[in-house]
Amino acid sequence: MDTHSVPVPPPGCPAHDSDGRVPLYQPEFAADPQAYYDFLRHYGPMAPVELAPGVEATLVTDYTAALNLLRDPSFRKDARQWRDLRSGKVPEDSPVVPLLAYRPNCMFADGAEHQRLRQAVTESMARIDSRRLAHSTEQASTYLIAQFSAHGSADLMADYARQLPLFVFNELFGCPADIGDRVLSGISGMFDGIDAAESAEVLYGAVGELVALKRTRPGDDVTSWLMQHEADLSDEEMLHQLSLLLGAGAEPLRNLIGNTLHRILTHERGAYQDVRNAIDDTLWQNPPIANLAAHYPATDRMYAGQQVEAGQLMMVSFAAANTGIARTEAQASNRASLAWSAGPHACPSQRPATHITVTAVDNLLGQIPDIELALPEALLTWRPGPFHRALAGLPVRFSPVQVMGQPTPPPPPQHTTTQTEHHTAGQRKANSPGKWSQFLSWLRK
Repeated sequence: MDTHSVPVPPPGCPAHDSDGRVPLYQPEFAADPQAYYDFLRHYGPMAPVELAPGVEATLVTDYTAALNLLRDPSFRKDARQWRDLRSGKVPEDSPVVPLLAYRPNCMFADGAEHQRLRQAVTESMARIDSRRLAHSTEQASTYLIAQFSAHGSADLMADYARQLPLFVFNELFGCPADIGDRVLSGISGMFDGIDAAESAEVLYGAVGELVALKRTRPGDDVTSWLMQHEADLSDEEMLHQLSLLLGAGAEPLRNLIGNTLHRILTHERGAYQDVRNAIDDTLWQNPPIANLAAHYPATDRMYAGQQVEAGQLMMVSFAAANTGIARTEAQASNRASLAWSAGPHACPSQRPATHITVTAVDNLLGQIPDIELALPEALLTWRPGPFHRALAGLPVRFSPVQVMGQPTPPPPPQHTTTQTEHHTAGQRKANSPGKWSQFLSWLRK
């Protein structure tokens, strides 16, 4: 390689101190990921990165190489193949292990087992009625807007984008109030790093109760449809598919809503008359999950001109792949962005996620038409982490309004300790205790 052509590492990138591996977990990466992707491309289609201290991975940054990897069955999704975790090189308490370690769900399955689990998930999600989904999203959206609309200011991440997907998912999956509260608190704790292991226990405990409930009292919801599917999922399989759909769906969706609002608010007013165009541009330029899709070579082999070894952790950079190619009109019309992944493990929630985002953004801008950023765009901060592209906050200001035709939102609850909350420290520290119960009470008024 001609060393004179190698770009200078971006600020804060100590690649020279980590055996050439570029760290993706520091605030500097979150602040300017494109500078990092530009630097990573000098390695070729794939680059050596570090996901957390001591956690090595190979990141595919080239669009064609990424697409081929996602479609190639000779690469495994079963994380039990992960060589560095098996050998103990990656500690089990590493912050990235909860998202990458094996669980018996369709995301970590291969072959016939993947096909069976994936078909159950896909066909159950396909039963969601778009009109019902739009109605549920609008109800949750209006409720959340009513919490802050009279104040003239809000943080659209904390007050809106973060909470709305969880409310909608709870309705779609048929969660009663007490279970829904714990689903919300467990997911929040896992992604925010608040006692992640204990928060996961809260989530899995709540979903386990939901499965037991639906075995005796099925309803018109995704949980019941999944349970009734001809795949005949066991309780354990139900637990892990539902936890995947609820947990893995919430983080990307809140980021998609937030990043789409960010795009609209940082462009000239009227630049996006159609929210779907803003979503498409966001998926291309600022996808909510930037780097994921872990794969493992089944054998030592050459790939994209480089030698890879069996069990080596390989991940796809959806963000780098998208921004590294010229986006033609054909690609735009076909929505060929890799933000939803591709191949047999492409996101099964693409359709409902898009509907939720369109409704959420349209309703917000319709209720509060003069909304604008409360500070210069350059002062916005992004949450550190190798996987997501997520704003830490999106402060806005607007003319105070009263949301018409809706009950007055309830005051913040006086939190009391319950027997359930004694179950784990993770739940005691959850950000939003009782949110689902408050929403259900508000709907009944």
